Amino acid sequence: MKENNFVVVYWDASAVLSALFRDEYSEEALNWAQREGVHLISSLSYAEVCAVVSRIRREGLVAEVLINAAYQSLEEGPWRYLYLMPDRDKFKSLSQKWPLRGADLWHLAAAKTLQKRVPEVYLLTFDSRLAAAALGEGLQDRADNVQ
Repeated sequence: MKENNFVVVYWDASAVLSALFRDEYSEEALNWAQREGVHLISSLSYAEVCAVVSRIRREGLVAEVLINAAYQSLEEGPWRYLYLMPDRDKFKSLSQKWPLRGADLWHLAAAKTLQKRVPEVYLLTFDSRLAAAALGEGLQDRADNVQ
């Protein structure tokens, strides 16, 4: 995908967290966030992000003002909230092809379900196993996967 093209991006929790907190992938996440298009976050991604932000708060890893800013950015960011139940048949077939943890399998199945309606959907993740599966399932382009 070219940077100026309209995109449809499904963000997993790792990508959202990189947009909210500075890490090695933040620059790439913020570049994606600025692309024109539709940016989707599932209810599972939202729950995962909230759990991580709350853990960071409990552990006192960052200042409270940054926690509040993260929650505000989560609510006001480029994301549209996606309420989608993945096709049940996708779980078995995808789990046999890709060695993923449960939540990552859910994200892959959700993106594949969405891909039937929106063929150009891109699964943005910074998890290496999920990224490999997304690439293998046609949810990423090798040129965009170079970091």
